[in-house]
Amino acid sequence: MSNSEFAEPYTIIEPFGGPFKGDVTVPGDKSISHRAVLFAAMAEGTSHLSGVLDSEDVRASIRAVEALGAEVDLKAQPDGSLSGTVTGWGAEGPSQPAAPIDCGNSGTTARLLMGVVAPWDIEVTITGDESLKKRPMRRIVAPLAKMGVDFVPETPETLPITVCGNRALRAIDYASPMASAQLKTAVLLAGVFADGTTTVNEPAPSRNHTELMLPEFNVPTTAGTRVATVTGPAEMLASDVVVPGDPSSAAFVAAAALLKPGSSVTIQNVSLNPARIGFVRTLERMGADIRESYGGHEGKEPRGTITVNYTPVLRGCEIPSQHIASVIDEIPVLALVAAHARGITVFHEVGELRVKESDRLKAIIDGLALLGVDAWEEGDDLFVEGNPQLQVPQGLVFESYGDHRLAMTWALVGACGRVPVSVTRFTCVAVSYPDFLADLKGLVK
Repeated sequence: MSNSEFAEPYTIIEPFGGPFKGDVTVPGDKSISHRAVLFAAMAEGTSHLSGVLDSEDVRASIRAVEALGAEVDLKAQPDGSLSGTVTGWGAEGPSQPAAPIDCGNSGTTARLLMGVVAPWDIEVTITGDESLKKRPMRRIVAPLAKMGVDFVPETPETLPITVCGNRALRAIDYASPMASAQLKTAVLLAGVFADGTTTVNEPAPSRNHTELMLPEFNVPTTAGTRVATVTGPAEMLASDVVVPGDPSSAAFVAAAALLKPGSSVTIQNVSLNPARIGFVRTLERMGADIRESYGGHEGKEPRGTITVNYTPVLRGCEIPSQHIASVIDEIPVLALVAAHARGITVFHEVGELRVKESDRLKAIIDGLALLGVDAWEEGDDLFVEGNPQLQVPQGLVFESYGDHRLAMTWALVGACGRVPVSVTRFTCVAVSYPDFLADLKGLVK
């Protein structure tokens, strides 16, 4: 990363002027949207879905289940969401696709899809864009192979991978080497159709959307803090799913309010799943004026509001390794907030950032360096030494690496600051939050 000329196109983010004030809703939760589409496709009957995130990643899941024989009729709504029906393949199982399934940039689609197709007598080649082809897949392949799934190549590390399904899957008791909701979900989805009880044990808690949603589709699950089980074979039946707002998207709006003097923003109808609002707990530790208010449930998913006020004095803190899974997607923007705090913030055991849509660990360190902020890695720990008097230099160009979380993080430097900045390949925000800048502009008072 440098301030030299880039071959990649860039977007200039101008300062937004006045403070951010008022109410806003963020797009539907990406993790829940993926699962709603995939589970509805697996189920018998027609499911009604609303609030589904309309993004490139979720559309990858929609295209995948259509290629496997599900009938999808989801229409764009005035609020930017998708709503409508999905008619699943149920007991007949998915169809043999005519071509490889291209998951684009969506790691969730690729990894969960392996579990979806595993229990059926079909061969499915899963691929993606150049970025997704670099991301690790062995973590999903290993437990599914133990259940009786064959793969081509035999021990694949990366996409493309051909999954050779097996109707006689074995239930397993699997000790996961990492906290990963994607790994857990892929194994549980395969386990729905295996004979016996499939258990996933994790070293730390991960997102539990799958355990909360499967019972809505007639599949009982048991879930402890770090243990999830499903007993098969079970019959998945259609359900109605209302998707709440995405906490990961809400984190960027919250950060904008924290960093812009005079701001006060309430984010409406957002998921308050405890496994997803680790960023709220982290910002509280930094001294941020932030609070959530419970407003009911969508299915078994708690939802409500998050209110954030500008906080002039923030302090560094430590985020222990057991809490990292609950903030992993928000670390780029939390690192930016930490850059404005007094003292050092430490994110423990964040090596996973190296294999996200980009090497986020390096990108965070390089981006903060442009701001004159010291950030470094020691092993898998990330250190950020904040500067409450941070002044943004003129003419900065931030490299997003086509990674939506980085693009939104660096956009906040311009939107909340006094000088414009440039962000390369900013259009990648369409992966999770297509109207990010428009929503922020709508809050300027």
